[in-house]
Order: sequence, then structure tokens, then C-alpha cells
Amino acid sequence: MKITINEKYRWAAIFVLSVFLSACSSTGNNNSKKMITIIQKGTYGSDVAFFKDKNIKTIELKDEVSKASVLIIPDYQGRVMTSSVGGNDGLSFGWINYKLIESDVISSQFNPYGGEERLWLGPEGGPFSIYFKQGVEQVFANWVVPGELDTKPFDVVAQSKDKVSFRKDFALLNASGTKLEIGIERTVRLLTSHDAELALEMPIDSSLAFVAYESENSLINRGLSSWTEQTGALSLWMLAMFNPSPRGVVFIPFKKVDEQISGRIVNDDYFGKVPADRLIIKEGKLFFKTDGKFRSKIGISPLGALPYCGSYDPDKKVLTLLWYSAPEKPSKYVNSKWGDQAFPFNGDVVNSYNDGPVADGSIMGPFYEIESSSPAAFLTAGSRVTHLQRIFHITGNEEKLSLITEKLFNISLSEVNEAFKPDILKK
Repeated sequence: MKITINEKYRWAAIFVLSVFLSACSSTGNNNSKKMITIIQKGTYGSDVAFFKDKNIKTIELKDEVSKASVLIIPDYQGRVMTSSVGGNDGLSFGWINYKLIESDVISSQFNPYGGEERLWLGPEGGPFSIYFKQGVEQVFANWVVPGELDTKPFDVVAQSKDKVSFRKDFALLNASGTKLEIGIERTVRLLTSHDAELALEMPIDSSLAFVAYESENSLINRGLSSWTEQTGALSLWMLAMFNPSPRGVVFIPFKKVDEQISGRIVNDDYFGKVPADRLIIKEGKLFFKTDGKFRSKIGISPLGALPYCGSYDPDKKVLTLLWYSAPEKPSKYVNSKWGDQAFPFNGDVVNSYNDGPVADGSIMGPFYEIESSSPAAFLTAGSRVTHLQRIFHITGNEEKLSLITEKLFNISLSEVNEAFKPDILKK
């Protein structure tokens, strides 16, 4: 049989590939580390490989048609670590603290593993905090994240192709000495294109790629006593950590109210007042720079909070939307400010955090966050409160992405892109 030159190259390639695959199967974990370097860094596939190499159990929710994917880790309290619009080859959206995870070091204070949606409980500070012991000064040295929200796994109670459910029961003492018997139930569900369009109440252009998921989070009073304003109450606190961008912007619409109280709508002094070149507030719209270069945080009070907010990365053409279940009636929210408080139930509903260097020049990320909270859970024994949150990542043509923000927020992406241009800031 005569073999042509092209056939020789083809058979040579097959031989080389077979030798490579044989080597892969025989070298075990050492080779798995090499395999990670072959996969393009920053992709969803590289993150899947990273956790596999660390022997950290993951659960994936996938749409086989669109390749939308969500990566969840039970040992990290059922948090969504990251997601992708295009499977393994797609961009990975969640911020992950690779360095900490690789170190295998576990801190007794806090382990910021990252993840694009994690469940915490509020309040962080004040008389009813669960992050400070009774009687201690509320400063960083005394701040400790409860293990149940940091290092202890949630139990998987149900799992299917498109969703997974978790449960955890535990008890904590708050800073006033009240023992709280707590139950958590959490379900994460991948949304189909039909689900997403129903949720957004608008069609998504077929040329755009997206991933969307919903988490249903319930907080239950497992004890025999009620949670009150006198003893303290908790709230569900959802924190979404994403990768920053040099031109990244969070945008949050809010209700217009009487000018005499409008100053209470936006809280911009969590870590000192946010500079004017990083926060713009105008006509019921807020623009917050999220470049990961300046540590700052803002919040929206219940007076002005609306159930949608978002962010945009113009470099990667990624639109991120966050929706949460807002109560129909005005509600009280826990105040997470550290230290003494005059109003422990006068907290914010929506927050955004931009990471940046601290006083010694070190930085955790960089990353940025968008957060939502449930109302304070004044629960009688055995009762519960449920907080829903949906996250959408949509990528593609900017003009088509802008049609989404214009309908949802009355904000065009050109307005977002131009918000922090020097000539705009001077006006």
C-alpha cells in the first residue's frame, strides 16, 4: 500500500498524540498540574481544572445547547465560584483567590476564597453582630467570620441536571449574648433562555451569549424564642465577587424621593467618603467605578432601593445584571456598621464594593462586589424568610447589550462608558 506524504504526517501526528495521552494516564497528579497550563488561563475550563487538581469537589450545572455553565462548591457553603457563557472555553466571570486556595492554609479569622455568589448573614457589626464576641471592641483584630459561613461545608440534599439544594443547621451567639438557632436552605438553579427572558421580561437577542442562574435562600429560626429588635435579628446577605476591569462601572438606579431626605438614599462613607471621580449620582442613577484600584464601598437604603442593578466591562463587552426579591412593603434592614449604633435596623439593601490597596499597600484581590440583602428576619420559632437572587452575564455586540440596559434601567451603555470621562466629571 502506497502512503502519501500527507498520510505520513497524519499517522505521525496520531502516534505523537497517543504517546502524549499514554503519558498523561501514567503520571497522575504531576501531569494534572501540567494539563492546567495547557488550558488558557482565565477560562472556565482552567478553573474547573484548578479545583480538580486541588481535589476540591465541585458541582456543575450546564446547558448542553448554549454551553452556559455554573460551577458550585459544597465545601464553600454551596457558593457559586464562577460561571461561563461558553463552557470550558468561555471567559470565567467569578473572582477566585487562587493563591489562598493553593496554600492549603486555613485561617481562624477569615478565608476569602472568592466566588461570584456566596451566602453570609448580617449584621456584620453593631450590638447584634455575629462576627464579634460580646464585649470586645469592634475592630479588625477582633472580627471573625463564623466557620459555618467560611470553612464548614453545606450538606447536599438534592441534585439534578439544572439545580442543586443545600442545607445547614447551626447555632451562633451575637454580640449581645443572644443564642440564635439557625437553619439555612439554599437552592441554585441554572436558568434556560426561556426562564431568563421571562425573568427579564424581554427577549434576548439570539446573537448574544449569556448565562443566568437563580439562588433561593431561606433563613429559618430553629430555636424556641422569637428574634426581635431587642434580642437581635439576622438577614440573608448575598455577596457576588467579580473580576475588575480598568473601565468597569457598577450602575444602580434608585427611586427619586423628596430632596430633604434624598441624602439618605446613598451611603458613600463606609471607608471614608468616596471621591467624586469614582462615584457619580444624578437623576436617580448611581455610577461607581470598579477598577480594583481604590478600596471603597457604597450602599442604597430601603427608601430608594430598586430590585435591579448591574455592571459593565466595556473591554470584554460583558454586561452583568443582578436582581433580588424586594419586599412589597417597607421593611427594616440590619445595620452592618462596626461599633456603637443608634439605629441597628437602619441598614442598606444593595451594596457595591471596589477592592484596592489598604494602608500597608497590600491587596486581597483585586475584585469588585455587588451585594443584596433580605429585610431583618424578625422570626418566630420555626418560621422563615426567603431571599431570591438572580445573576445574568450577557456578552456580545454593545449596541444590542445597550437595548437591555435601556429597557431595564433607562440607562444606555454609552452613558455608562462616558460616566467617568474627564470632560464629563468637570461638569
